[in-house]
Amino acid sequence: MTSASTVLAERLIAVFDSIGGITHKKMFGGYGFFFDGKMFGIVDSKGKAFLKVDEDLKAKYVARGAEQHSRMPYYSLPENVLENEADIIEWARKSIELVG
Repeated sequence: MTSASTVLAERLIAVFDSIGGITHKKMFGGYGFFFDGKMFGIVDSKGKAFLKVDEDLKAKYVARGAEQHSRMPYYSLPENVLENEADIIEWARKSIELVG
């Protein structure tokens, strides 16, 4: 686990606190974020954040600069989203709806 992944995960933990009901745990050299026990987001070992998407969200995320995490249905939070706490919360809520 890198310091970059820990720093970003700690920041997201603080931001996600306003949503409520989110848990997290260290896994695979990074962190997993869960709502009602279902994973909706990750911070990988390189310090990059990703949220779960469906086809509709995928197109919207890609338009904002998001990139897919390997073959998984998770797309990155681009810098222009990470710079805005309200955007992070909005994107997280949409991913939570998918796993809910």
